[in-house]
Amino acid sequence: MVLLVLAGYIASSATGLLSLFLLSLYAMLGRAQAIQALALSWLLSVLSPGIAVQPNVAAVGRFAVEAGAMLSVVMAGMRSSGVQSSMIRGSVFATLLLGGGIIVHSLFFSEMPAVSLLKAISWTVTVCTLLAAWEGLRYQDRLRLERQLFGGLVVLMLVSLPLLPTTLGYLKNGAGFQGILNQPQAFGLTVGLLAAWAGGRILAERKVVTSNVVIFSIAVISVILSQARTAGLALILALIVSVVVGPWIARRRRGDFVPGFRNRRIQLAVVLVLIGAIGAGPLLGKVVHTYIVKRGTTTNLDEVYDNSRGKLIIPMLANIAERPFQGIGFGIDPDSDDFVIQRDPLFGLPIGAPVENGNIYIAAWEQLGIFGLIAVLVWIWMLLRRAVRRGGMIAMMVCMTALLENMGEATLFSPSGMGMLVLILITWATSVPLPLLEETSG
Repeated sequence: MVLLVLAGYIASSATGLLSLFLLSLYAMLGRAQAIQALALSWLLSVLSPGIAVQPNVAAVGRFAVEAGAMLSVVMAGMRSSGVQSSMIRGSVFATLLLGGGIIVHSLFFSEMPAVSLLKAISWTVTVCTLLAAWEGLRYQDRLRLERQLFGGLVVLMLVSLPLLPTTLGYLKNGAGFQGILNQPQAFGLTVGLLAAWAGGRILAERKVVTSNVVIFSIAVISVILSQARTAGLALILALIVSVVVGPWIARRRRGDFVPGFRNRRIQLAVVLVLIGAIGAGPLLGKVVHTYIVKRGTTTNLDEVYDNSRGKLIIPMLANIAERPFQGIGFGIDPDSDDFVIQRDPLFGLPIGAPVENGNIYIAAWEQLGIFGLIAVLVWIWMLLRRAVRRGGMIAMMVCMTALLENMGEATLFSPSGMGMLVLILITWATSVPLPLLEETSG
């Protein structure tokens, strides 16, 4: 199925759209298929233009996949005893409340209600579908799908590596490595999440699994090659926050939360890395300098952030100052020259309006007002706490990396692009079954 959809998408624009509709039908076969279809829709949306040309109305096909996944989860819930109640409680209920609030806000305060409504409904449907699908899976089915998702990201990374000596691997800007994806930032964010997942596995397990160490190492190198500073800094900060704050959130002892630190092989590896870093000081310093400044000249982190994201944040702060309580509307950016609304050819309805915000938390305040920002932060905290208490260190690393990546690349509310992968991983972490936690810590 995966090869068929990929082949059709790569072949031509027309067959690419047909592949998306085929994927929407596949999504209706069950909960696992719904998640697989949404994951594939993400991959298709971020494929390199040197590999596949995006169909003109690809957004319509992606909406069809979302609709098919939603119907699949609803039908599966109707067939399963006890699942109906689980679909309307906890994280799903909280997401419905937040999404409903954004929809109401869009009707009353958005400067472009139709665009805001489209995005709010799409996001709410996608997140609720993912949460209900993960929660409704049987234990073994969930573990199988988890392995497929992790393995898929590993394959994506490994398939990209042969492009290192080619121009196709640097198609976007000629400097940052993008692999088979459409830009270095997308590749960096993706392998950053994979590194967090593999790193979480290393620290959450008492025995060292060699494959996790290899995958983590290659993923970290890939992040550096992509020059995606957001992914690199998010990964480092996620590790620190997870180790320091994670045990408190999980209400567990640090040794139980991060048992990997007790492993002498890991301790030895850390010592060897530190010794190697000291020995390769000048060379390492040059690599770090190149990674931080990219093609710039300053090494000051504040200036680096301002140069890369400041131009996005300044107009956002101006909108916040003008409308601090009501916001300008979910998912819109009327001040940007790049804000283009794509409409379907039949009814003229908005089907796409990409926005580059840079920082999701400032964007939430700008778009939803201060009370909307508070609601978003409460929702994030609820999901994070649930993920850490159920999934331990692995879930903490993945969630924190995803949330910190949103400090520099706002994807959390964008299921039509990179945000789909972020939402799949966050909802996966949130719905980790308790037996998995007991198995990991036991």
